[in-house]
Amino acid sequence: MAEPVVHPGLRFVYSHPAHFIAFAGGIGLIPFAPGTFGTLLAIPLFTVLQPLLAPWTFLLMIVALFWLGVWACAVAGRALGAADHGGMVWDEVVAFLLVLFFVPVGGYWQAFAFVVFRFFDIFKPPPIRYYDRTLKNGFGVMWDDLIAAAYTLLVLAAFYAWLG
Repeated sequence: MAEPVVHPGLRFVYSHPAHFIAFAGGIGLIPFAPGTFGTLLAIPLFTVLQPLLAPWTFLLMIVALFWLGVWACAVAGRALGAADHGGMVWDEVVAFLLVLFFVPVGGYWQAFAFVVFRFFDIFKPPPIRYYDRTLKNGFGVMWDDLIAAAYTLLVLAAFYAWLG
């Protein structure tokens, strides 16, 4: 593993396509709450891509982006000497794209989904914390956020059912 890079910069992000992807083009360099900004990046991406793609194509794209993230986060993590560096935010982008796919399009539902997803991503209830601690590779980086997305969708479905 490389010597740990505590504060990577634009030079690092633009030095390799995997770094660029893992850091979501540089969003991960934001010094405070990079995961929150990575999650927010999914909203304009969804807004642009969703009307252009058939639903099954959109889901296939998310699967492809997930595996792209597994590769990119593994490469960037090795280069940084940190398997899950806080600046790697591609996992939030992809997981929240999945959430947005199932959430009604509109400000209230998307805002609620954002808050719930960030809650699960930050506090990592079981089994999210287990996978976050045990899977130290690109798959682990991506996987725990996918579980946070699943929890988010369960909460939203329950809330939707409760509303009647």
